[in-house]
Order: sequence, then structure tokens, then C-alpha cells
Amino acid sequence: MVNKRVPDWLNNSMWSAPTTTTPSPPKSQSQSSPSRSPSHADRIDTYPSKPPSVTSSDSSMNEPRESLPSPSVIRPESPSKPAPAPAPRTEVKDPLTSSDSSGNDVSSHVEDDSRQAQLSQEIINMVELKRLASLGIPDGAGIRSTVWKLLLSYLPSDKGLWSSELAKKRSQYKHFKEDLLKNPSEVTRKLEESTSSQNGEKTKEGKGLLSRSEIPEDEHPLSLGKTSVWNQFFQDTEIIEQIDRDVKRTHPDMHFFSGDTASAKANQDALKNILIVYAKLNPGIRYVQGMNEILAPLFYVFKNDPNEDFVGNAEADTFFCFVELLSGVRDNFCKQLDNSVVGIRSTISKMSQLLKDHDEELWRHLEHTTKVNPQFYAFRWITLLLTQEFNFADILHIWDTLLSDPEGPQETLLRVCCAMLILVRRRLLAGDFTANLKLLQSYPSTNISHLLYVANKLRSNPLL
Repeated sequence: MVNKRVPDWLNNSMWSAPTTTTPSPPKSQSQSSPSRSPSHADRIDTYPSKPPSVTSSDSSMNEPRESLPSPSVIRPESPSKPAPAPAPRTEVKDPLTSSDSSGNDVSSHVEDDSRQAQLSQEIINMVELKRLASLGIPDGAGIRSTVWKLLLSYLPSDKGLWSSELAKKRSQYKHFKEDLLKNPSEVTRKLEESTSSQNGEKTKEGKGLLSRSEIPEDEHPLSLGKTSVWNQFFQDTEIIEQIDRDVKRTHPDMHFFSGDTASAKANQDALKNILIVYAKLNPGIRYVQGMNEILAPLFYVFKNDPNEDFVGNAEADTFFCFVELLSGVRDNFCKQLDNSVVGIRSTISKMSQLLKDHDEELWRHLEHTTKVNPQFYAFRWITLLLTQEFNFADILHIWDTLLSDPEGPQETLLRVCCAMLILVRRRLLAGDFTANLKLLQSYPSTNISHLLYVANKLRSNPLL
């Protein structure tokens, strides 16, 4: 059988020119990957911690770039050493729009101005906004926060409706918290006070108390009724404890999410509230390990908005954007759908077919010669939307593309995953089962601009 020829664009000189790369900051990893097909019992949470990022030996696959300043990272103290000579300062540019040529720098500024112009219009052109966002969103001025809310349909394209829509959604989330995060003891206490005030009865201490015969069955702590708040409380305890454990392990190397500071604890509480409310509103899926990793980038972006109103309501805004984002990928978390046409195994098969269509030689080597089952590495890539494969700053830029794609995040995600394989094809073609599995479970740092360029080339009609 004749293998398909490698596409011409893969033979471009940019793939063979010797280059050097600047290593990215360490990837945030608290989870591990098995060398076997994962089950839902250990779907996300049993992946080994990844070592710090290493630069791919496929130097031809990477281009020099200036790294985006990464979020605050917790680093271990090192023994005191003589201070090295200060390195010359370099201007930091947006990784997806920066270039060494002055001409491209001008183009970058033009694109930034275009994004600002789009957001300043009363009726935002969503087609044009998605095109601009796919090129990368600047990190400053709260632009990404606003654009993501637009891309996730949380904000309408008509700016005149923003105020009323935000007020309505935030009020709705407040009621969700009041109804779903209440303590059963508080429910019983309010019932006692209500009954006592109606009967005009007070104890010597001035508090209304109900006798055991007056406590409704659904409000009794030992009730097993389906509508009992106590029974539901005990059933939710296991999920709440799991959410608490996962939230504490979310990006442990970032001060924003981890540590003993008041702000870090408040951020953890916000993440827990969102996940608990989501689990209670979606009994069919509830909470699955890994959802915390998808939630983290949204909350980080919204909480770092320079607009104080957005910062104060970041929890509510994040909740609705999280619901919208998860609606497109939630089937990957549902165990009952694993073997269906919309389940995770079917999604992984689509990625495998995409690789076969574009690089059959690499596909055959992985799946037939070395027998590396794509579930061994792609399961985590897909379910966690690549949040564990790159440093946090690069994750945000990848998500700019995922969220802005007209076809939706799932199709774009599969193309990015396929591009990740193509970028390290030389090492994969030279490797055996062990070497390839290790490489794909600990993906090397790479030029994110180039990764997204390759992913775009995998479209039937690439975007310009």
C-alpha cells in the first residue's frame, strides 16, 4: 500500500532552518498520565507530575520568540549565589502577533487598534471580532476578559444591552448560591422562627423551637426522602469534598490559585462555589475531575480585569461562561457516553482520522508500528482542553483561538492536537513505544504561534 505524500507546506524551508528557542516557564502540572487506556475511576486525576518544560529537539519545528510574561509563579528558594550580571532588557511582545521585523510590528499595532475599534462600536461585528481574536488577544487593558465574554455569548453584541444583561445574570447567580449552597441547619432554623412567629410562641430565651412532632419529614436530619434537604446534603458531601481537594491542587505553582494569602483562599472559594453550583444544577453529569482545570483560565482572566465591577463580579461572570464553554465539550466528561458517537472515544477517533488524512506515515507509525494508542495521551489533551500541556500564558493564547473559531472549540481543539503530533513527527518517527509515549505525555515546549499556524493549515479551507 502506498503511503500518502507529506503535504507540500510541511516541506517548507521554515521546517529545516536551524533555530533556537527560548524555554517557556514551567508547566503547571498536578496530575499524571497512565501508560494504559484511562477509565473514569482515574480519568484525569492520576497523571504523574510533568517535569519542567524542555525544548523539543525538533529545532526545525520551532521559531525564536519572546515569551509572554507568565503569571506569578511559586518557585523554590535556591542557595545564595553571586548575583549574575544583569541581562539586557528586551521589550516583551504578544507571542501571537510579535515579530522581529519592524514591518510586522507595525502590523501588530494595527491589529491591536482594530480589536480596540471593534470593542468601541455600539454593535460589535462578531465575525470580525472572531477573526481578530484568532490572531491573539493582547494581555493588557482587560481586552481578553471582554472578548472572551463576547465569544462565549455571555455579553450580547449590542453594547446597549450589557448593563441589563449583566445585572440579570449576576442576580440569577446570587439566587443560585442562596438556594444551592445553603446549610440544612439554616433551613430548619428559619422554619422554626417562621412557625413560632406565626403561633406567637417564644421560649424563655426568646427563640422559637419546634417539637419533634412539628418538624416536617423532609426537614428531619434522618429523613431518606428524595426531597429532604438533609438527605441531599449528605449525598452532596462526597462531591463537595472531591471539589475541595481538586481546587486546592489547581495550579499549585501560581500564587493566584495557591498559598495561604487571603486572596488565594478567596479565589479557591470562588472556584468551589462555581463547581458546586454547576454540579447541583446538572445532576446528569454533576462534577467530574478535571473540570477545575477548565474553570481556572476563565476565572483568572476575569478576576484580573482592570474594571473593578468586573473583578467584583468575576465569580458570577465565570460561572455562566463556564457553563457555555462546557456545553460544547461536556459529553467528554460523561461516562455513560464514552462508547457513543459523541463520547470521548469517538472524539479521539476523529483526531486519529484527522492525522491519517494529513500525515498517514506518522499515523501508521504511531498506531501500527509502535502501537501507541491515542487514548494514552489524547485523553488528557482533549478532556482538559490542553490546560496541562503548556505553561499558563500559552494556554490563554491557545484558548483565544479555540473560543474564536466559528466551528466551535471542539473541532479546533482536534486540529491543534493533530498539529502537536505533526510538530514532533521526526522524533516520533524515530522513536519506539516507550520514547513516543514519554514524549506525548510530557509534550515539549514549542512556538505557540507556529502550532496554531499548522492547526489552521489542517482546515479544509484555512483561515487567512
